[in-house]
Amino acid sequence: MAYENLLFEVEGKVALITMNRPKALNALNNAILADLNNALSEIAGNDQIKGAIITGAGEKSFVAGADISQMATYTPDESRVYMAYAQQIFNRIEAIEKPIMAAVNGYALGGGNELCMACDFRYASETAVFGQPEVSLGIMPGFGGSQRLPRLVNPGIAKELLLSGRNVKADEALKIGLVSKVCAPADLIPESKKIMATIVSKPAHSLRYCKVSVNRGMDTDLYKAIGLELELISLCFSYEDQKEGMKAFLEKRPAQFKS
Repeated sequence: MAYENLLFEVEGKVALITMNRPKALNALNNAILADLNNALSEIAGNDQIKGAIITGAGEKSFVAGADISQMATYTPDESRVYMAYAQQIFNRIEAIEKPIMAAVNGYALGGGNELCMACDFRYASETAVFGQPEVSLGIMPGFGGSQRLPRLVNPGIAKELLLSGRNVKADEALKIGLVSKVCAPADLIPESKKIMATIVSKPAHSLRYCKVSVNRGMDTDLYKAIGLELELISLCFSYEDQKEGMKAFLEKRPAQFKS
């Protein structure tokens, strides 16, 4: 599939999506959101792709936010349509039963922070900057930021960031749990590819059920979530890769997974 606003590459079992509007700091408008949606469809529909990395083109920005030039004159109804469209796409990142990580190489502000928070986990360059500055524009987050941020960090910290609109650098993002790892700029993509190579070497059903268990379990009470885990681990025992994994462990050799 051809894309105008992003780059889509597949290396082995991992897709690399690069948001590619560098002159606009990869800001999110309808066109780039449509490309991202199509890329997610490609990932979901291709069994050879087991995981994906989302990053940004250029050295300055992952995604600097929503495209203000597109939004500035919106009516309430027009803004609702735009926000709902972006929410639908970001929700797909969570819903796709394959691991998707963000490699945050610069500014991840507003919609950019919301995009990376929709991913399963985040690595950041030392130059990365995160924030939800919407209150300074007279609005609030609209792509899921007011809900995902307090689920990732302490709710009090989330409120402070949302209400002040202040930015956090990579070291603080790591401290508060917004990112998993901080890398030197030149190491960000190699380190992201390294962890994804480890992840996609595991059986597809194990990856799928881990992601589903966490995502669905977070939205219910502990005991219902543990019940969900019980159902999913029981399903794991219906796969040949489970037999191979345990046999290889007992035989003290690397497993040869098929999925």
